[in-house]
Parts: sequence; C-alpha cells; structure tokens
Amino acid sequence: MKRKTFFAALRARNSGLFGTSLTGPQVQGIDALLDAGRALPLHHMANVLAQVHHETGGGMYPIKETVFPHHKNKNPSDAEVIRRLDRAFAAGKLPWVKSAYWRGGAFGRGQLQITHTRNYTKFGITNYADALKLDVSARIAVEGMRDGKFTGKNLADYDFPSALDNPPRTNPRRIVNGADGSDDKVRTHHMAFAAALEAAGWQQARTARPAPVATPVVPPAPTADTPRFWVTFAAIIRSIFGGKK
Repeated sequence: MKRKTFFAALRARNSGLFGTSLTGPQVQGIDALLDAGRALPLHHMANVLAQVHHETGGGMYPIKETVFPHHKNKNPSDAEVIRRLDRAFAAGKLPWVKSAYWRGGAFGRGQLQITHTRNYTKFGITNYADALKLDVSARIAVEGMRDGKFTGKNLADYDFPSALDNPPRTNPRRIVNGADGSDDKVRTHHMAFAAALEAAGWQQARTARPAPVATPVVPPAPTADTPRFWVTFAAIIRSIFGGKK
C-alpha cells in the first residue's frame, strides 16, 4: 500500500476526517493500526480505523478513560482518572456501572479502551499501563474487533459495506460498543477511510497473488532400453575405433 497516497487522501478537505492536516501522534496512531491490521480485508481495516476515530475523538492515539478532545492534558495521572470516575459515579452519571472497576487501576486505556481486570487478562496484559503502548493498543483494537473480544460481535459477522446501514441492533458499531447514537457518524468515517485505503492500493495488496512459476520439463535420462541410447552408443564406438584396422 502507498501510505503517502493514503495520508494525502485523509488530509483532503472533502474526506471529513481530520481537516487538512494531521498531527504527529495521529499519524503514528494510524500507522500502528495499519501495521497491526495488515492482513485484514479493506472494509474490516476501514471499520477499525473508523471505530478508533470515534472512540478517540479523532485523536487516533491511545488515551486513558475520561480524556476528551477538549482536555489540554491528554495524559492525566492514574489518580486523577480515578478521581474523575469516582465523582461521576457518585453523581449518578454512570448508571450502567455496577461496581467501581477503576479503583484498582483497571480503568480504560488504549485506542479502543479496555476496562476491568478480566479484559486486560483476555488480551494478555498484566501491567495496565502497557495498553497505552502504541503497538499493544493497536493489537488490542485489531484483535478485539477481529475476534469479537469486546462485545462478542466480530468483523466477519457483517457484510460490509451494506451492513453500515443496518439498524442499531445489528449495526457493526456493536462490535465495540452498545447503541450510543454514533452509528451514522461511524458509517461516514468508515466510508472515508475505505476510499483512502482503496486509493492507496490496500485492496490490491490484500488480493494479489504471485504469478505462477513455470516448472522446467526435464526429459528423462536415456536407459539401456531406449533405442536412442544404442544409436548414440554406436556413434561413439565408431568415432573411437572406426579409423583403426
């Protein structure tokens, strides 16, 4: 894939993704996702990128839970994240949460954030902070969506791109999160990323097959039963003894 072409397409004004420029962290985050998802079909890769775009507010890099685009400090301390979640929980702003999973440090981290100790374990992570490492975060995003480790739904469950128009219950957004009103937004981002991937040659890279290599045909070695052998043998004998009397 031609990454320069891909990033130029993302920066195009009509892409609707990032305006006309990308920051260093955005480029690095996207590169890591492309590397981790290099074996994915085009629309699967596009959906990973689109879901990350939504979950990070367009940042495309790993973040901690409670961090939003308007925050100047993109990497608050763990203690600050826990304080924010405690305040929100006490104020009844997290009605879907049954227990304060964050107090032991297992709050959300990554490009597609994982929470709860059991989910960190599911991805083989024992040190919570590792989920903020770019390569680890990208692996989690791709693996989680490919294998259905986030919600039980996976990329192969959907017929792209038509599935992007599905109603909330069967929309691909359910691979990552519940119905939160973001289906149309993620659909728009998906199609923009898909167009950029196609322009850069992702589809060709996924489907190209090496040209077959011709196998030379080697004739079998003559044997004593082959008539040509005796003709050749007789010619050799004549050349050696033919002139002698």
